[in-house]
Amino acid sequence: MFTAYIAVTILAAAMNASAAYVDLSGAEWILDFMSRYGVPQSWLFLLAVLKAAGALSLLVGIALPVIGSAAALGIVAYFAGAIVTVVRARCWSHIAFPVVFLLPAAASLVLLFTAGNESFDVRG
Repeated sequence: MFTAYIAVTILAAAMNASAAYVDLSGAEWILDFMSRYGVPQSWLFLLAVLKAAGALSLLVGIALPVIGSAAALGIVAYFAGAIVTVVRARCWSHIAFPVVFLLPAAASLVLLFTAGNESFDVRG
């Protein structure tokens, strides 16, 4: 179970890091989507920083489970908010985007608790 946790956590971190990069790149399609959702362009940098911090914290959480669980909870909350934003904008065909990012973070959290504390015992 611990191996699954590691794999899913690395996947979630990579996805969030790439999403942060895309936000920072200022790609035209991202700016268009944010405009459709009613999200000001001035928020894009902060949203990218939050994603990047979540990605880094997930990786740190492999060694420090408290950090990992907080990061996974934060990412789940972030993308739950993104789902609400997409629904409020009535962009129904875009709901899958935040869901795809929410699921690995949620799975990471579930696997962290399922793996149990003995997986993190460094004393052997």
